[in-house]
Amino acid sequence: MITAIVLINAEVDKIPEVAQAIADLEGVSEVYSVTGDVDLIALVRVREHDQMADVIADRLSKVPGILGTQSHIAFRAYSRHDLETAFSLGIEG
Repeated sequence: MITAIVLINAEVDKIPEVAQAIADLEGVSEVYSVTGDVDLIALVRVREHDQMADVIADRLSKVPGILGTQSHIAFRAYSRHDLETAFSLGIEG
């Protein structure tokens, strides 16, 4: 699975509608309304690199109300959940 973190600037009065439209796109797993330099952060998860262009460039960036995006492709994922799963393999409580 290939993951991208997409930072999104949107028209302030349209943030909820923009967030919902992005969340409805195939390939988008989550959308967060955040504080800071951007308005929204979307997580895009696809199986092949070519699909990133389809989701981000061809659909997400064209959602009405989006002013700009910045995409970051993840190399590796680290999480407590993944570590707990790895260490619990084969161990019965």
